[in-house]
Order: sequence, then C-alpha cells, then structure tokens
Amino acid sequence: MVVLYCKYGDRPPEVRIERDVNLMVCQNEPAIQQAIARLGWRVYGTNASQNNLPLAKVVLAYRNEYLVERGFARLKGRTLSLTPMFLKDDRRVTGLIRLLSIGLRVLTLLEFVVRRELAQNQEQLAGLYAGNPKRTTATPRAETLLEAFKNIYLNTVTNTPAYYAAF
Repeated sequence: MVVLYCKYGDRPPEVRIERDVNLMVCQNEPAIQQAIARLGWRVYGTNASQNNLPLAKVVLAYRNEYLVERGFARLKGRTLSLTPMFLKDDRRVTGLIRLLSIGLRVLTLLEFVVRRELAQNQEQLAGLYAGNPKRTTATPRAETLLEAFKNIYLNTVTNTPAYYAAF
C-alpha cells in the first residue's frame, strides 16, 4: 500500500491511497456450458391458444419484434411526442392516441414504400444528411425523408372572376 499526498495549485493536499490487488481467476466450466446452451434462445409469451397460434407462427410473428419496439419509440420520442399530459376526458386521451397511431402508420408506410422502391431499382438516395451530402442510403428513415422537404412550400392562388370585377 502506498499513501500519496497530492497538491495541485491552490487546492489543499489530498490523500490518495494506492493498493495492489492480486486476482486469481478460474473458469467454472459447467456454468459456461450452461450459458452457451442458452445462447440464441428467446422466450415468447402469448395469450393465444396453441390451436390458434402454433409455435412456428409465434416465432414468425415475433421475429421482427424490434420493428414494433421502434414504433413505440417513435410514439414516445420527438417524432410524434406522446408525452405525459393532463387531459380530463378519457375520450380525448383515446382520440389523441388513435390520431398519433395513424401518424405512426403513415411514417412506417412512407418508409416501407420508399425502401421497397429503392431495393427494386437497386438505388440509393444521397443528400439526406446535413453536413454529408455525398452519403447515400438504401434504407432512409421517414423522418429524414420529411426533413429533406422542410423548405418546400406550396402556395395556391385561386383566380376568381368576382374578385377581379371589383377592381
């Protein structure tokens, strides 16, 4: 054990104790083999009966579960902003969640269609990432696509004869 008194600038000295630790490691082979045997296994839970949803269909249904979790992250994140709020009426809460669910479906549909078309045409999009205009992607996120259209505006002018007759 080494005791050091360290002082820096105008600060008072502090005591630092350095210790040497010796560690001896041995492998627990049965525990390692048990952990290896469990690698790659997942636990799925459902309330559907085995007749309605056999194991093979359960695995297929849950194989892309990260996509569902990503949707929930979008609902809670900046994109759709389902944040805690005070609403007195349960119907308003239900309506808000339904509206945001529609928004989530629009985002995922936009993403799906663009990615499918890019894959079919074997193309990639460039110019979506600020600061890196040459970076390309075949799997753009819907938020990134919409950000590219941020500075495009649509102005509609209606030509009505009654308006011009007044002048």
